[in-house]
Amino acid sequence: MTLFLRRGDRLFNALEHFWEDKRTERVAANLLIISFLGTLGLIELRRQGWLPQEFAAMLPSSHYYAIKIAFSMLLALEVVGLVFSLANSVSDSVGKQFEILSLILLRQSFEEFIYFREPLVWEEASKPVLHILSNAGGALVIFLLLGLYYQLQKHRPFTRNSLATTEFIASKKLVSLLLLLIFSGIVITDAYYYIANQPTYDFFAIFYTILVFSDVLLVLVSLRYSSNYQIVFRNSGFTVATVVVRLALTAPHYVNVLLGIGAIVFAIGVTVAYNRFENPDPLKISSAP
Repeated sequence: MTLFLRRGDRLFNALEHFWEDKRTERVAANLLIISFLGTLGLIELRRQGWLPQEFAAMLPSSHYYAIKIAFSMLLALEVVGLVFSLANSVSDSVGKQFEILSLILLRQSFEEFIYFREPLVWEEASKPVLHILSNAGGALVIFLLLGLYYQLQKHRPFTRNSLATTEFIASKKLVSLLLLLIFSGIVITDAYYYIANQPTYDFFAIFYTILVFSDVLLVLVSLRYSSNYQIVFRNSGFTVATVVVRLALTAPHYVNVLLGIGAIVFAIGVTVAYNRFENPDPLKISSAP
């Protein structure tokens, strides 16, 4: 393994160890709680007219917006977890993407509330409630299908050559570090635009677009160590599922749910086919780590 890969491997391991530390998890949870309660407090102060006008103009007037902020921050944390999972298993990282999609659908359900007056009035909620049920129902179906998806995964050595396996994992860690850098840049840019009262990016749509390219890159990198047809087909199929997830993020109501469910059903189909037709000879390359 080259010096560059070794340094990238050490940096990734250090960051992953920090991120998965129990103390980091507690700090992140506390930050979510403080942000949620703080946003609720600031919105109430704005409604009472107790904030400077320029600062108040940056805040929404609905308390439900605090839920959106909390879920967005939770999703950001899940994205970081997804980045770290890329180095562990191709199938697990795809599963993580569907986990995030299900949470995004739940967040979109809560987003419908920000357009309601307080207290809720049925005349205003009659149509949005269908969107809420659609997104929440889709999230539930994806949650259930994820259980099946994970049960079907069979993690086997990528190759009997331990050096090749080590180098491939180190290469995936470099891709993960690059994604982490891009993720940080998007967050900082989005925060700057928000503070400057400028239009912000659709963060998750952009990040999933980047994931599509990173998945293709990992497929190409894997060809350095194996050209096994079954592995190439499985990994390429998972990339197609990622593309469909990306489309679901910007699709209109109802269509987004159908695309999300279709994507995970396709991923399950690819997994079933791969498990069925994979070369059973243990001396040959079988499955990506």
